[in-house]
Amino acid sequence: MFFHKHPYEPFLFKEATKLIVGTLPPPRFTSRALKAGDVDFCYGSRDGQLWPILDRIFRLNLDYETTDKAINQRKLFLKSRKIGICDIVESAHREKVDASDLGMKQVELRDLLDYLYRYPLVDTLLFTGGNSKNGPEYFFRKLLKEKGLDLEVLSDTVPRIHQLEIRRGNAQRKIKTISLTAPSGAANRAVGSLEAYKKQKEKNPSFTTLDFRIAQYRKFF
Repeated sequence: MFFHKHPYEPFLFKEATKLIVGTLPPPRFTSRALKAGDVDFCYGSRDGQLWPILDRIFRLNLDYETTDKAINQRKLFLKSRKIGICDIVESAHREKVDASDLGMKQVELRDLLDYLYRYPLVDTLLFTGGNSKNGPEYFFRKLLKEKGLDLEVLSDTVPRIHQLEIRRGNAQRKIKTISLTAPSGAANRAVGSLEAYKKQKEKNPSFTTLDFRIAQYRKFF
């Protein structure tokens, strides 16, 4: 059984207004067996699409290599846009050593609600996946249920948008959640089945699943 512990602490700072929320990076980031082209930072897998998407949207000209320069490029961008990262899974066990969310067992979650209280400017959570089992929205709903809280639906079309009201003492605020299409190759089949993607593909045969995500993410980043 592989113990899959998140290799990175949440990337948080007092000015953050948005948080990217996923689950776990591929196991090789925990075992420190990175591949050429991996960046030793959140969402740094050479196979992942989050940074290529943001690179295209903001014309960042990022490096994709295992260097301090590549890490600092990403940190500077996040701070400039007031975006933090707080993946919701602290650790899990795996029988098969892969990056599948469904393969996670004995999952230990981070208390994302506590981070929201500690960083009061955060008003948006950007889930890198939806409410399918072991996805970030799925786990967040589990945390909320334990606290007697729930999400209010604002939009039920992809990407699904919800709202949460939280209180601590006399302080009260609303948090919006956006369940983005997962930035992984494994989600390409799901993207290909979406009616919105099919319509774009009909108009432009060169339109790709990456193009679809770029158009989607641009609205929320």
